[in-house]
Amino acid sequence: MAKFVINEEFLQQVETLQILIKNNIAGLFGGNHQTKNYGSSCEFTDYRDYIAGDDITKIDWNAYARFEKLYLKLYLDERQMHTRIYIDASRSMDHGNGHKAEQALRIAALIAYVSVCEMDKVSVYAIRGGGVEEVFTAVHGKDMYLQQIGKLNDIVFDGDSRISEALLPTSVGYGDGLSVIISDFLTDDNYEDAIDYLCDKRRDVFCVQVLTKDELNPKIRGKSHLFDSENTQKSYRRNIDREIIKAYKMALEYVTSRIRNYCEARGANYLLASADQSVGEIFLGKLSDMGVVK
Repeated sequence: MAKFVINEEFLQQVETLQILIKNNIAGLFGGNHQTKNYGSSCEFTDYRDYIAGDDITKIDWNAYARFEKLYLKLYLDERQMHTRIYIDASRSMDHGNGHKAEQALRIAALIAYVSVCEMDKVSVYAIRGGGVEEVFTAVHGKDMYLQQIGKLNDIVFDGDSRISEALLPTSVGYGDGLSVIISDFLTDDNYEDAIDYLCDKRRDVFCVQVLTKDELNPKIRGKSHLFDSENTQKSYRRNIDREIIKAYKMALEYVTSRIRNYCEARGANYLLASADQSVGEIFLGKLSDMGVVK
């Protein structure tokens, strides 16, 4: 992507937004984040790999003697959640002068920032074709976030994406945090299996559908020749009149209802976001309407 969306100016906005919503953000992370707090109590609960910078007094030296690997003992109120963010990197997301792609990166960056501020780990992936590519993994703490978040600018939006085919082979952890899928969901391909898979893993699921202003309310009229952004061999040449626009809006309602209703049926969160909104409007406006922030 030619434009550096994630820059110092945007990160300053992200920090300001995080300060505004930090006391009300728990709803975004669902029940797991509220109930599975691990900390300084005496009740041992689990192990995790040692990460540079961790408190060395929490290392289990008996485990090191047996396995020659460093592990930290986790006690109640201390175990980290893991936020996993999946960005649809198809050419369709680059439609509209790249506004959808840029918005997807901004939303991912903000959710990632809120997560590290909640002391969670964050991993970001690009969905490309039928596979998932790591952008960065297991980022924790603000310093590490600032070192890694610029990698979002390197994501190339091209080709197609098959969400379920990409996510089903991946290891996501069981009940240990939030999974976010950011896409326009303008596809006939199966994404329901991916949502089922994540929900069955007891993860909190949040689907963000990003559409441009022209996709939400098209202004095009008259003779037009349109191409499928992910398959230029498919084209549509018609005189765009009032009836065509009416049919389009009915189709759009079907597309948005399909993903929204499926999320609701599976207990997942859903958000329709315009590519032309600021992240502030999205996270302090629409999420407030959803009851995620207050």
